[in-house]
Amino acid sequence: MTSGRPLPDDYAALLTDLKGQIRGAQVRAALAVNRELLGLYWRIGQAIVQRQAQRGWGAKVIDQLSRDLKAEFPELKGFSPTNLKYMRSFAEAYPDYGDGQHPVDQLPWGHLVSLLTSVKDPATREWYARATLQHGWSRNVLVHQIDSRLHERQGQASTTFDRTLPAAQSELATQLLKDPYNFDFLSLGTEAHERDLERGLLAHLRDFMLELGVGFAFVGSQYHLEVGGEDFYLDLLFYHVKLRCYVIIDLKIGDFRPEYVGKMNFYLAVADDLLRHPDDAPSIGLLLCRTQNKVVAEYALRGVDRPLGISSYQLAQALPQELAGQLPSVEALEAELEGIGEG
Repeated sequence: MTSGRPLPDDYAALLTDLKGQIRGAQVRAALAVNRELLGLYWRIGQAIVQRQAQRGWGAKVIDQLSRDLKAEFPELKGFSPTNLKYMRSFAEAYPDYGDGQHPVDQLPWGHLVSLLTSVKDPATREWYARATLQHGWSRNVLVHQIDSRLHERQGQASTTFDRTLPAAQSELATQLLKDPYNFDFLSLGTEAHERDLERGLLAHLRDFMLELGVGFAFVGSQYHLEVGGEDFYLDLLFYHVKLRCYVIIDLKIGDFRPEYVGKMNFYLAVADDLLRHPDDAPSIGLLLCRTQNKVVAEYALRGVDRPLGISSYQLAQALPQELAGQLPSVEALEAELEGIGEG
């Protein structure tokens, strides 16, 4: 509440500026606390590494150290035997920690533990650390990306980006696409059709968006376009906020065929005329096929003057036919659970 006097004209601008400064200070303070914690954990780990090498410390000493530290600092967490061993792994993995050259300096301890336990190659670990900082991944998302071996898939799609997009956008778009995409949250039988694949992806839209990556905004499925009095439908339409362009995804349940390129080229031309805003970049097309022959794909893309990529995808393995009939149905399981509840 104010005293009734009108606020100065520049009050709103001042308030906005101060809010920004306070938020910035909060972030810097949090980062400073995190760096201090990591520095402490590294020094503890280094001390354990040195004494294990020089004096043959074993697991029993670490267990005793854990008990003594927890007794001395009961209000502090993080001194369990397991965490002390993580500190040792931290010091072993980064013997030169503290020189300010490692992206892990800015990661929370939980993220760092996931990297230390799941990624043994130092260069790959650095790749995931930088990607985490760039995209703001939570720990769960980081673990998912590691499990799906994202570093081996990103930037591997066959594309026309190098000759159809400006250099900066081409690099970003190239790194945006993967090959193969990992749809292990889906399980489709051998008789599935494109519409089954589309429905499955939409039913698991959150998982699908996670696999696509940061920056995708979902626009619609079976998006209608009218051209020359005829109706056409895009399987999936997205808008990418960093590339500032529409992304059309055409789903194929089978192998890549060269004729798919012509159809996507048509979709891109229409989308640029009917959907693209003057400030938007050219629309991008992605053909997602069950498998692709890289050589055939490269030939199919020759001479194409629009941004277009071809990737494959992996699905979860469907149940063998001989097992499918032996498993209880959802209805049977629900009836069994209800019976337990009534008992």
